[in-house]
Amino acid sequence: MKWKIRNYLIICVVAFVSLACKYVVVPDDLIANTTDFGEWHAVVTGIDQNEEGDLHVDITIQNATGEWSAMQAVAGKPAIFRSGGETSNCDVVFVGTGGHRLAPGLQIRGYTAGAVSDPQIQMLYVECAGLAYEPGATLSIDYEAFNGDLDYYHQDDNKSTGTIELSLDEVAEDLTYPVYSEIDEWLKPADTDIPAISGNVVNLVGVERTDTGLLCSWTNFNPTNFALKTHIGNPPVVGDDGIIYGVYQIMDIVSVPLTPAEGESEWTTTVNVPSDVGNLLILLSVEDKQMRFYVNHLIDITDK
Repeated sequence: MKWKIRNYLIICVVAFVSLACKYVVVPDDLIANTTDFGEWHAVVTGIDQNEEGDLHVDITIQNATGEWSAMQAVAGKPAIFRSGGETSNCDVVFVGTGGHRLAPGLQIRGYTAGAVSDPQIQMLYVECAGLAYEPGATLSIDYEAFNGDLDYYHQDDNKSTGTIELSLDEVAEDLTYPVYSEIDEWLKPADTDIPAISGNVVNLVGVERTDTGLLCSWTNFNPTNFALKTHIGNPPVVGDDGIIYGVYQIMDIVSVPLTPAEGESEWTTTVNVPSDVGNLLILLSVEDKQMRFYVNHLIDITDK
């Protein structure tokens, strides 16, 4: 009880002081910090030789961590091919989420890389120079993951590492995207009220298909007596082809309007998505709790 009273008083004091600073901020010690995470999984989806005759292995990665998580193969570290008691390095490794956090239960086979002005689709694969498939061969990939919500000022918090072990004898050919296990706990309807910093509320009020992708319309309601901005970036989407569409950017790089005190603002975001990609989900990160602290939300727009 004393702990609860203490926390209540802390929040009240911080909220009062923060009014002068234009944001209501939750203290660091009241924000949950998890250290026990599950692992990322992966499956082989194809094996062949590239144009140079090198072994090419297509891969799908699955978020089994139990938290929103961004992952990437450890930079500069080769994957390891093992066969017949021997090992070889595989120096071409494209495995990761492209910086985006992915909800638990989702799987992908590619992401959008490059610049916002020149996006490029990067499929997930490993290539091994001078090698070919051999029965019984395996592939090991060391990775690092960044789990849970994103605190811009402590981006290495909740970091985990692991190794993906793949048998090249097991090739999955019947995967469906982007869901591979239960996501009801994380999935929210398109019309949900999304909490934001200082008690603000963000809403997705429209989704339209365009010639190049999606146009999403947003509103932010600000109940406070001071104007502020609520950052959501340019939210990416993932659909039934297993590719994350949208180049990763930290959310407050993207301009949003100032929401007046006790008022509302409106704006739009766009993302390039092929017209034949369906079952879309928005991977939304909203500024909440503190400045430059982003909480993740999985928004259902599968009917768009």
